[in-house]
Amino acid sequence: MKSFAPALRRLPVAIVLSAAIVAPSTAAMAQVGKSTNAPAPKPMPDAGIIPLPLTPIVPASQRSCTTQTPSGLGYTVLRPASGPKPGADATVLVNYIGYLKATGAVFDQAMQTPMPVDGVIPGFSEGLQLPGRGGIVRLCVPAALGYGAQASGPIPANADLVFQVELLDFKTAAEIDALRKAGDAAPTPPTSSKP
Repeated sequence: MKSFAPALRRLPVAIVLSAAIVAPSTAAMAQVGKSTNAPAPKPMPDAGIIPLPLTPIVPASQRSCTTQTPSGLGYTVLRPASGPKPGADATVLVNYIGYLKATGAVFDQAMQTPMPVDGVIPGFSEGLQLPGRGGIVRLCVPAALGYGAQASGPIPANADLVFQVELLDFKTAAEIDALRKAGDAAPTPPTSSKP
C-alpha cells in the first residue's frame, strides 16, 4: 500500500517521546514529596499551556466536501488557482494536513513537502491533480481510495480521510529529467592539489 508521507511513520514515536519527557512518573513525584518537609508547592494555573502530545481536532464543518469526482473522491476548492495543473507523473511541493473524517483527529501534517503524485494513496494522488499553483483544496478520501481495510499507524482500518492541501509548486517528469541532465553535464569544479 502506498504511503502519502514518511512523517506518518514518525508520529507514534514522537507522541511516546513527548509523553515520556513531559509526564514524570508517579514514583518520581512521590520521591520529591519525601525529600523535604516543606509543603508541596501550589500548582500553577494551566492557562495558556498546550497539553502534550498535541492532538488537535478539526471541527465537523471542515470535514466535508461539496463536489465529487466519478471515482468517489470528494473535494472543495478553498482557494482557486488558474494555470497548469500537475499530472500523474509530476512531483509536487505542498503544505498539507490530514485528519480522520469521523472524529477530526489530525494524524499528519507537513509544510513544503515534496512528493511524487503517483507515489501516494489513490485519492490523494487524484486530488493533487485538481488545483493549480497556489490553490488550496479540501479532499474527502473514502477508505476505498485511501488505506482500505488495512490500518496504517494512527489511521484505523476502513477510515475515511480528509486533507487540506496547498499546492505550492510542481515539476513535470520532463522538467525533472532536464534538471538532472543539466546537473550531470555541469563541469565539476577542479580539486585543489596541495604541493
